[in-house]
Amino acid sequence: MKKNIIQFSAFLLGCLVSFACSDNDYAEMDKGSDVLTLTLDQAVTELNEQNHASEALTLRWTSGNNFHTGHRISYILELAKAGTGYAETFVPLENVTQTYEWSVNNEDLNSILLNDFQADPGVAVSLDARVIAIVEGVEELQTSEVQFTVTPYEPVTSELYLIGDATPSGWSADNATAMTRTDNGKFTWEGQLTEGNFKFITTLGSFLPSYNKGTDGNPVLRTSDDQPDDQWQITNAHFYQVTVDLLAPSITIVEKDGESPAFDQLYFVGSCTSWNFVQMQPDALDPFLFRYGRFFEQGNGGEFKFGTSAGSWENMLKATQANAPYTDTAMSFVKGFDPDNKWFLNDSETDKAYKICVDIRSGRERMLMSEFTPYSMIYLVGDATPNGWDLGNATPMVATESPFVFTWTGNLTAGELKFSCDKQDDWNGAWFMSAKASAEPTGDVEPMLFIDKSSDACKAQYLDIAIGGIDQKWKITTAGTYTITLNQLEETISIVKQ
Repeated sequence: MKKNIIQFSAFLLGCLVSFACSDNDYAEMDKGSDVLTLTLDQAVTELNEQNHASEALTLRWTSGNNFHTGHRISYILELAKAGTGYAETFVPLENVTQTYEWSVNNEDLNSILLNDFQADPGVAVSLDARVIAIVEGVEELQTSEVQFTVTPYEPVTSELYLIGDATPSGWSADNATAMTRTDNGKFTWEGQLTEGNFKFITTLGSFLPSYNKGTDGNPVLRTSDDQPDDQWQITNAHFYQVTVDLLAPSITIVEKDGESPAFDQLYFVGSCTSWNFVQMQPDALDPFLFRYGRFFEQGNGGEFKFGTSAGSWENMLKATQANAPYTDTAMSFVKGFDPDNKWFLNDSETDKAYKICVDIRSGRERMLMSEFTPYSMIYLVGDATPNGWDLGNATPMVATESPFVFTWTGNLTAGELKFSCDKQDDWNGAWFMSAKASAEPTGDVEPMLFIDKSSDACKAQYLDIAIGGIDQKWKITTAGTYTITLNQLEETISIVKQ
């Protein structure tokens, strides 16, 4: 609304004394005779999700009048189905002042129609819009109305999942691979696809509705088993970027350069876990490595293998021979269910702790499993600790009933912290370090990095990383009393400030 500028100083002084010029809706602004009038600027009559962010309509109104009271005018904007007399309304604005318009885009108006008025997609619906002007102390309400008609749309899904024998999760609808939503109807995903077929589902646990390959190669919605179930085919196992636009519709499937892990999660599963899937820990340095530490109770060994998706028996990493000994490092990725070769831990090999490292590099898969003897003591090292960087006098932790778990409570100052397992004086021994350099403790149980710089076996696990130069430490920012609990078998730690 156009603002009037009062130039006479005496009149301005009078306004300041009466506080009447602070609002454009005061009587001094001559609102005593303005008629409240609502007008409609309608951009579209049929909403379109492709233009979801574009303006659909704008409602504007004049100020109305304040009956020379000098009071503010407040406004209520209501929408209702045409002809219902505003028995049920949607109220976009309520008790607002100095506001004279309301705009809404395609997506928001569509949501109002579907959710607040239960409109049917594809069917035009007429709405009444009414603005009400209210003046404090005045019983009379000023109103003005307009009517408009608009057709809503059925929004496409906000979630999309890859499913198929070419995908990491196979044909399991419960564990389908989630894509990333970038905009309405637009999704992307990067990862390893193997030879086979795939399509998309919209809901975990349900094969319908799905998006399948249409006759033009682009996605088409499938809502019934009676409809064609054509799928996209991958003939070359590779790392891919898949981009889908359900509104266009269009799809691009592009091979990406560089090697990346096919999976970001891995699971140990076997008879000792009652065939439950136990999530392994991603290595802190190499994204292709996954780790698992376990004490196998007496007689509780048996078969085991590795899953790539929780609960899915497809797309697993398995031994290359039946009943393979745990020392057999050969491993293969099996897309379907067969062959179902597994490793086997004999009863005589139980009542021991083992650490497992799985390397999922395509074509170079390895399973490295070795018996683990816990270190008899773990030591705090760093300028945050009581004895600083004096490795020979490093602060010992306290043993617990478990040979794998150590604890310590004491004062830490601001500075750095890591843990020595052997106080090797050339600093090239075994260490527990922060999973991320200069990370502040979270106070929760968190993974840590184990490196034995003097161990050829440890070095051999890292094909592309020279571990001799790795030196990642926790960063203590606040001095105080801390309790530390370290589990050297599971390679986890908690550093909690008291």
